[in-house]
This record gives sequence, C-alpha cells and structure tokens, in this order.
Amino acid sequence: MDVRLKRAYDAASPSDGYRVLIDRLWPRGVSKQKAKLDEWEKELAPSTELREWFGHEPSRFTEFRRRYIAELRHARPRLTELRRRARTGTLTLVYSAHDSEHNDAVVLAEVLRRGLPRSKTRS
Repeated sequence: MDVRLKRAYDAASPSDGYRVLIDRLWPRGVSKQKAKLDEWEKELAPSTELREWFGHEPSRFTEFRRRYIAELRHARPRLTELRRRARTGTLTLVYSAHDSEHNDAVVLAEVLRRGLPRSKTRS
C-alpha cells in the first residue's frame, strides 16, 4: 500500500499518483490549477471543533489523534475507497499544515495503512 503525504504548497509531481486534499479549508494562496488535485475530501478532515481545539499544538497531538480517529470511525466507506486506491497505485494525501509530524494527514495515513484501531471498551 503506497500512501504518501505532501504539503499543498509543494509542487505536484507525476509520482504523487492520485492526489487528495484532506483539509476542510482550502490552502491559502494555492490555486486549483497549481494544486493539481484529483479529489477534495473535506468530510475526512477533523471537525471544526477538533481542529480549533488542537490549534496545531504538538503537546495536544496524542489527544487530537485519539479524537480524530473516533471521528474517522463514521467515515468507513470513504476510508475503504481511499485504501483501495492506495492498493492499486500511489495515493498522496495533501495537507496545508506547517508541522509535518503533528497533523491530520499523519493520522489519516496511519489509519489507511493499518486500519482503524479497535475501540477500547470500558467495564
């Protein structure tokens, strides 16, 4: 499975394969022509509430990851489709965050590669 990550501000490349913007908001200063996207998956982006709470604070990333995965559980059909694309060719998740280690694309790529983690049940 070939899932890659790339900032929206970096030049598109033929090796990117199928390019999907996964942010809820369009990246500032990037034209649709320059973005060269195949798809824009706003619905897979973190909710506005979660995005605003996270505020790209690395210290909140572990909790952000947990909450975002919980949100992704409601998007199984879309995840299945993206996973299918990654099995048949390169899938590049395009994002606009400056931090390349603490963002929603990192979490989404992990979910696509490994699947959704099992829910922890409390007794």
